[in-house]
Amino acid sequence: MDELQQTPRPRGRGIYLLPNLFTTGGLFAGFYAIIAATQGRFDDACIAVFVAGILDGLDGRVARLTNTQSEFGVQYDSLADLVSFGLAPALVMYHWALSSTLLDGPIPGKIGWVGAFLYAACAALRLARFNSQVGQVDKRWFIGLASPAAAGLVASFVWTCDDMGYSGEQLRYVALAVTVGAGLLMVSRMRYFSFKGGGPRHDRVPFLAIVVVLAVLVAIAIDPPRVLLAIGALYALSGPGYAIYRRMRRPAGSEAVT
Repeated sequence: MDELQQTPRPRGRGIYLLPNLFTTGGLFAGFYAIIAATQGRFDDACIAVFVAGILDGLDGRVARLTNTQSEFGVQYDSLADLVSFGLAPALVMYHWALSSTLLDGPIPGKIGWVGAFLYAACAALRLARFNSQVGQVDKRWFIGLASPAAAGLVASFVWTCDDMGYSGEQLRYVALAVTVGAGLLMVSRMRYFSFKGGGPRHDRVPFLAIVVVLAVLVAIAIDPPRVLLAIGALYALSGPGYAIYRRMRRPAGSEAVT
């Protein structure tokens, strides 16, 4: 009888496999992007980066819906993100364009791989800062460009240019600027809208927002690389734009107080 009246055993840990499968899928997509880039299949590499982004957005939601959040899942997700959104975009860009800086001499050749490393290092710093500030910042905003968004910008740039017939050798210094710029935006203090809302009342979205989302999805289906590049570029520029807007408003506000 005593054994029958014991407290029920907690739910087995096997259910934690579900969100971690999505994380593993994202890790695999990032690893595949690296392999595809080394083989010159840049379209496949860029698509794999976006697949990793989709899976990264799903694993957290699955964990919350199934109530299977864990510290292990958080750490595993960060490590997978470093590969998928740090190393993979940097190496895709390096193999597509930055390695071509070697054509300009030994010193410019080093700039190419240094730029790729800078991006990967900034992604690692961005992820570490995000993990250390969980619960301390306003959920409506990201501090610095999120690593999946930066990876999407880099991947869509490569995808679009390759689809238009441009070679990485032709655009190597433009590619270097995009890579370094995306990396620096990740570690900046600029605010980016997170689209997470600020509470239960913000979970509801207007009907117009649904229409806009559907229109964007249709546009992506028609021309994925160019539409994704436009979205990525606009979102990346929204941080500096909002920072300029706040700075322009600040003097007027301070004068009104005095």
